[in-house]
Amino acid sequence: MKTRIILLFFFFYFAFSFAKTTPTFPFSTIINRPNGLSASSAKAADNHKLYDTKYFTQILDHFTFTPQSYHTFQQRYLINDRYWGGAKNMAPIFVYMGNEGDIEWFTQNTGFMFDIAPHFNALLVFIEHRFYGKSVPFGGEKEAKSSSKTLGYLSSTQVLADYATLIIDLKKNLTATDSPVVVFGGSYGGMLAAWFRLKYPHVTIGALASSAPILYFENITSPYAFSDVITQDFRSESENCYKVIKSSWQFIEDTAKQAGGPEILEKSFRICKNNISADSLENWLYTAYAYTAMTDYPTAANFLNPLPPYPVKQMCKAIDDPRHGSDILEKLYAAVNIFYNYTGEVNCFDPEKPLEVLSRIGVQWRWQTCTEIIIPVGASSKDSIFPASEWNYSENAKFCKNAFNIEPRPNWITTEFGAHNIKRVLKRFGSNIIFFNGLRDPWSSGGVLENISKSIVAIVAKEGAHHVDLRFSTKEDPKWLKDVRRKEVKIIHKWISQYYHK
Repeated sequence: MKTRIILLFFFFYFAFSFAKTTPTFPFSTIINRPNGLSASSAKAADNHKLYDTKYFTQILDHFTFTPQSYHTFQQRYLINDRYWGGAKNMAPIFVYMGNEGDIEWFTQNTGFMFDIAPHFNALLVFIEHRFYGKSVPFGGEKEAKSSSKTLGYLSSTQVLADYATLIIDLKKNLTATDSPVVVFGGSYGGMLAAWFRLKYPHVTIGALASSAPILYFENITSPYAFSDVITQDFRSESENCYKVIKSSWQFIEDTAKQAGGPEILEKSFRICKNNISADSLENWLYTAYAYTAMTDYPTAANFLNPLPPYPVKQMCKAIDDPRHGSDILEKLYAAVNIFYNYTGEVNCFDPEKPLEVLSRIGVQWRWQTCTEIIIPVGASSKDSIFPASEWNYSENAKFCKNAFNIEPRPNWITTEFGAHNIKRVLKRFGSNIIFFNGLRDPWSSGGVLENISKSIVAIVAKEGAHHVDLRFSTKEDPKWLKDVRRKEVKIIHKWISQYYHK
């Protein structure tokens, strides 16, 4: 079994590969509007009035004073003032910290903000991340991605400075300098939200950082942690399910080496074209299991693909179905069909074709995960549901050198924002951050799972998946999820009340 090389490309969420290919696998949230919109939100969405689109003239470089740094670009942001109580009442402003993608994607998976806005009489603002969507400098996407000379302006520190600059200017234009700002974010956006509260406490009174793996950096979190959670998710549903998937990797490789083996695999998995490598097929399967674990939501969702409630359970039911007998390939096909074809509309698959939404992320995210977002996800223990492997930083660095002619800086994020001894450090100067994590989410292994202080609070849901708390509420939401959101609302209410009091 060859060593697996894993390269990280967040989106919603990161990228993984089985040695030869590098499929995109981010950890943010790029999804279509869920079925569970509240009535008011659904009506607004149907009327295309969920938000107004605006642009802000943003400076290219906040940290130097060279002639190039004064160049500008148009940064997109979305705004909803339907519920806002107005500047005269110092009504709050809720700001979403945009992730690695088109900002409109994120409004579709942050229904929590729309749901609670009427309660707080809040203004809603969603800011797009530089170099993504329509917020692209240098005149266009092609020019912006042309080389390290342009991509060099894509960094987390520049992004946070963008957000601070835009928020301050927006408040000034609205004559709302006294309105408190609360920032929200999920996944990478959750990391940005937490970091923003720490770096710009004069701009925001608090942050909700959902499923933010701010501890998933070298020498802090084990590189085995991500795959260990996925393993536990499947194993907790069915021991047989776990064993079938675990043994399947060697079975697939052995089959591929047999005479006529590739044709057997292509037929079994309903592959659209010939000559698909075992590597591509394994990547395709890995992506299905990993994303399904991340989005193991209690209600139907449309993350990267439409999924039923509790999709991990449904995958294991498919594998355990006695109608498949002992046919491993048929069992695997039935399982991954839950992820790739739940609606039944796909006749055949192309494992080498990236998921549509992830294909839009492209070079920008690879740049970020090659420069500073160096997350050691890529190792699997001997008990893992995936083939045993080691985290290989050297291979990651080699890829980045070939792709961009740069050397990664694996220690920069922890130097800039901290993470080592986080409980001791943040007790001294941090405040007003909510860290939510669902333990069925593999990224929770790099999250803050314990309270740091009275005002830096960890909310942990045993049954929760990737930033499930930020999704639109539905009638089918379980009690534990409703309780999580009540806690978050209560804490945010306390922040705002304290602000008004002072």
